[in-house]
Amino acid sequence: MKVDFWGQEFQVNMWVGCIGGFLIAIMSSMFGFGGGPFMVPLMTLALRLPMYIVVGSSLLAIFFNTAMGTARHMQFGNFDLILFLAMFPAAIIGGYVGPMIAKKLSPQVVKRVACAGLVILGTKLLGLY
Repeated sequence: MKVDFWGQEFQVNMWVGCIGGFLIAIMSSMFGFGGGPFMVPLMTLALRLPMYIVVGSSLLAIFFNTAMGTARHMQFGNFDLILFLAMFPAAIIGGYVGPMIAKKLSPQVVKRVACAGLVILGTKLLGLY
């Protein structure tokens, strides 16, 4: 499928995107992490989209996944309102400031920071850190 974004055209395999997004949504909802660490590589490597499209698209896709996952976890009683209220203002501020910082950096630096974050996350999840 061809995607047109502000005058630039990209060829995207929608089957890979849909199946990958579905699997990422299941994993992130089961294990309680945001899908970004997997959604970003899916869109940059498998779908070959540029980073400036990937960031916003990933956040929008993860928003819906997170909203549904949160609703289901609330139904199961796995929701801490105090923790949510403590983290919410920081998340809003970070979501506002982050794109401004990323816009000033080169895409290569953004990718390297994301890779470093993924390595740290992976070592934490594996119990190596």
